[in-house]
Amino acid sequence: MKSLIIKYKNSLMLLASLLLMGCGSKENKSQEEVLKATTEEESPTITSLTAEQIKTVDIQYGTIEKKQLTATLRANGALRVPNNNKANATSMYGGVIKTINVQLGDLVKKGQVIATIVNPQFIQVQEEYLSTSSKVTFAEQELARQKELNAGNAGALKNYQNANAELKSIRTRRASLQQQIQLMGINPNSLNNNNLRSVLSVISPITGTISNVFSKTGSYVDVSSPVAEIVDNSQLHLDLNIFEKDLPMLQVGQIIHFRITNNSAEDYNAKVYSIGAAFENDSKSIPVHATVQGNKSGLIDGMNITAIVSLNNVTTDAVPTDAIVRADGKEYIFVATDKKAEGELKEEENKSEVSKTKELTTNFEKIEVAVGVTNMGYTAITLVKDIPTHAKIVTQGAFFVNAKLTNKGEE
Repeated sequence: MKSLIIKYKNSLMLLASLLLMGCGSKENKSQEEVLKATTEEESPTITSLTAEQIKTVDIQYGTIEKKQLTATLRANGALRVPNNNKANATSMYGGVIKTINVQLGDLVKKGQVIATIVNPQFIQVQEEYLSTSSKVTFAEQELARQKELNAGNAGALKNYQNANAELKSIRTRRASLQQQIQLMGINPNSLNNNNLRSVLSVISPITGTISNVFSKTGSYVDVSSPVAEIVDNSQLHLDLNIFEKDLPMLQVGQIIHFRITNNSAEDYNAKVYSIGAAFENDSKSIPVHATVQGNKSGLIDGMNITAIVSLNNVTTDAVPTDAIVRADGKEYIFVATDKKAEGELKEEENKSEVSKTKELTTNFEKIEVAVGVTNMGYTAITLVKDIPTHAKIVTQGAFFVNAKLTNKGEE
């Protein structure tokens, strides 16, 4: 009987142990499932900004571009305009400035009036021209008379010769005055006693932009005193300084990407057309010239530039460096998308009449990228997953979009 009681107690203890072990296993399994579900829950990748928010933080868009960022050579230089594309507007005669018709930065055409000058001597030249023209007529008549007299042996040969010499002298003087009047901008054939001019025009010799105005109203100018300087920026080119060791890597036809040293917001392109054959002063650098191509807006003579010379034709996908944000040890860009954020999907499921008046928003998707070399404000990237061709990406303000997404995830 005693052994039966002991066997019964042992069976109860074994059953209790099995029950306890089952409960513990179930509890541990439940905790593991919760932890796994929490771990596998993905962070949000889509966020939305209202039009007001986009305007406030100045979100800018762009696309993934093709750039030559790998085999490159960095160089410094300046923008130059050839001397035959620069000109000074001057007066052929001295006088006092009456009016100035241009200001710095004005675009002028060849032959346009830059300023007017006044001088009483202008009238004297025109007066002498008209007087000399009358003398020519009289001298021609006198020569004809002396010729008739000489033919009839009624006049001396000496008188005929003097008349002929006088006519030639007066004609020479008239031709000289005629050239002077033409240089004044006056048509000698239309000149008469009723239209003598005391005011002359200073005209632009080329088409271009006014880069400097040297005179002011009331100042005296002459041939050695230019009124204004005009520059034709259409022939703008780069003067680069390349060191001796880098010269073998350059050749005519290579493409140059450059930016203004004090303004790195805009990229420009140029093409090498000439490589110097001698050192520039004592700097041990060789001048290389390149023609600026495409857009020239904002470029003027004398600007310092920083250039990247492409040494091969290999291109890669690239975006502005500011378009890339780093989070959780990875790099991302933000792409404008029609996909809905999680919160928006829930709202659509429970939408009401109030949702029709909801403020217009733009959605952005966070896309992971692998980054490469950085040059001239651009960084080479490789997309981890495909995006639509020509998709709009955030090139400025990506940090704020990421902050909005992070805050949404925390909520």
